[in-house]
Amino acid sequence: MARCDQCGNDYDKAFEVIIAEESYTFDSFECAIQKLAPTCPHCNVRIIGHGVEQGDVIYCCAHCAEQERADALIDRAR
Repeated sequence: MARCDQCGNDYDKAFEVIIAEESYTFDSFECAIQKLAPTCPHCNVRIIGHGVEQGDVIYCCAHCAEQERADALIDRAR
């Protein structure tokens, strides 16, 4: 069995996620999201979609970016 890097649960159906050559083990997508997904700087929700970006900042949506006065947004959805 493998131990979840987020909650510590020892689970026989754990899975591994590799990002930028760093490996993480999780027992659920919920734990993976909590550990890895960025947080919107305006509303503090976890960003599990593509979001919108300005520089190194990722917002969950255009509304939050507008509230933060972001004016050079990039949306990479295609």
